[in-house]
Amino acid sequence: MKRNWIYFPFAGLVAVALLVWVAKQAFKSGERPPVEKPIEPPAPKVGSVPSPSAAPAVELHRFPGVIGPTNVSHIPPPPPTDWRRYSSGGTNRLAILLTEPDSAWLGLAHGLRTIGVPFVLTTNTAHALTHRVVLVYPQLSGAVLAAPELRALAAHPRTGGTLIAANVLGGGLEGIFGFAQAVPSKAHYEIGFPTQHPLTAGFTHPRERVIRVAEPKNPAAIAGTHHYTQPAVPPLAIYEDGSAAILLRPWEAGYACALGFDPGYLLLLGHNNREEGIARAYVNQFEPSLDVLLRLFKELYRAAAPAPVTLGTVPFGRQLPVLITHDVDYNRSLTNALAYAEFEASVGVRATYFTQVKYLRDFNDTAFFNDTAPPILQRLRALGHELASHTVCHSKVFSRFPLGTGTECYPDYQPFVRTPILTIGGSVLGELRASKFLLEKFGGQEIVSFRPGHLSNPYALPQALVATGYRHSSSVTANDSLTHLPFQLNHDRARAAETPVFEFPVTIEDEEQPPLGQRVQAALDVARELARYGGLMNVLIHPDITGHKLQFERDFVAALKPVAWFGTVNDFASWWAARNEVAVDVEVSANFAVVSLLVPQPLNGLTLQVPAGWRLQSFEPAGLKVTPADAGLVLDQVPPQARLVFRR
Repeated sequence: MKRNWIYFPFAGLVAVALLVWVAKQAFKSGERPPVEKPIEPPAPKVGSVPSPSAAPAVELHRFPGVIGPTNVSHIPPPPPTDWRRYSSGGTNRLAILLTEPDSAWLGLAHGLRTIGVPFVLTTNTAHALTHRVVLVYPQLSGAVLAAPELRALAAHPRTGGTLIAANVLGGGLEGIFGFAQAVPSKAHYEIGFPTQHPLTAGFTHPRERVIRVAEPKNPAAIAGTHHYTQPAVPPLAIYEDGSAAILLRPWEAGYACALGFDPGYLLLLGHNNREEGIARAYVNQFEPSLDVLLRLFKELYRAAAPAPVTLGTVPFGRQLPVLITHDVDYNRSLTNALAYAEFEASVGVRATYFTQVKYLRDFNDTAFFNDTAPPILQRLRALGHELASHTVCHSKVFSRFPLGTGTECYPDYQPFVRTPILTIGGSVLGELRASKFLLEKFGGQEIVSFRPGHLSNPYALPQALVATGYRHSSSVTANDSLTHLPFQLNHDRARAAETPVFEFPVTIEDEEQPPLGQRVQAALDVARELARYGGLMNVLIHPDITGHKLQFERDFVAALKPVAWFGTVNDFASWWAARNEVAVDVEVSANFAVVSLLVPQPLNGLTLQVPAGWRLQSFEPAGLKVTPADAGLVLDQVPPQARLVFRR
């Protein structure tokens, strides 16, 4: 017994000493272990608001006399977005014939806006057929269209039009598209592009040649697909078993194209962060599944429309947009941030600093948002950088927080991270409100961009961002969203109601191995793929150390500065939101095309993509600045209305 009394304390001391040594090594290196994709813990045992009696006494940093915000944040029930919002426009646009309004059409509309294809939505077949390019969505069959409508659609490709249809399930149009039967399946998970075709010539990367539409181990988790039997021409795309996924039959001057899946549904899977294990990696890799589909639609439109004018995705005609973003969520990070900020300012790069306003000491860290923080925030602002919110408590279980009351304010709002899977007293609105208030109070800059800790993403986040005055989100990875393009967020990350908030997903982050300093070339390889179609490069660097991370940024910026556009999240997001509202219409004659633009919001550096061979003859107003670019034309200081005349 005496021996045991000596042995156990000694063993405990050894264990404690070992833990202390490990902690010291980690502290010295400044490195934190890699953060993998958040795994949500079981709901019943993970909470953020136990009874008040369970809340521990907290160590809180108080800023004397500072209380706020004092307003109340309200989230009204959202009205479903009406398809008629997208129903106006000229006949040169792509026409979407909506055969089922209760469908995922909003995902398709958002996707086409993202890729820059002008379109209109209609439920009238005759109206749709006044357009050269018609997309029937979400299905084409006798169950949703009358016989005269089906006959009219069948005639469209024979008279020079292009007819695209998702899920051709009947109606006697099998011969137009060139197949015998549409066979339903819940087993398909990949779509490949095996043939050489001008429309798919740009799909050169292996992950463009084969895209994911479901998780291989659970393909039945998504909506059913169809394959087409006995194709009259080799399929443009096939499923993993070799059956036809996309048929493209030439007719006169156009095509008849049948899709064996629902593109709107797939777009919403990625945009709503509900991709169900489809992604081939969580971050740091090229995952363009949705981008490939959108680029295919764009190429079809450009090949078939009489005067296809589209919008570029990068300001000022550059090859790709690059966002340098920092997550300031560690007690040394605020001070280290200045080293990054000074470098960025020296090379003319404006970055975004997502800053945690950690005014409580808890399981995660000390209360480092204290009296040392305001001077650093003001210096970051003075250097031209954007300040943005990274929550109050940086909880791994933020996605499970209750929405909150909308009255939360500092210093009464006191979320406490007790363990990695238990946070007490937190709410979604509380994290948004308190962090925004303090950053605006001490940084002197409006806070409009948000990123949650660990990219933990509540379903209610889109509407909560709107209610609290945010305009931009960077809350997911590009891989996990299946796209390297920005996209518009929907209420509850669902399909019915859009919000005005856009998501700018993370492309590269610094917590995977090997260390970031050894991954410069790998990051540039991803950037090279994105530059081929104007994808977004959003780089996340934690300033917990300088060293190899800062050197990575130096090398990365130097390599891309000649071809990329650099800016803050707010810079790019404001440009993107204005671009998203641009209306493009074209009227054509034998030798001329007149492009009319409606631009509701101020916009600089709009890229207008026009067919090869067009020559600009004149434009209005006379003060419009028009510059040639590789992708077409760049329009600077675009007025609310503009008119450009081209010789074809």
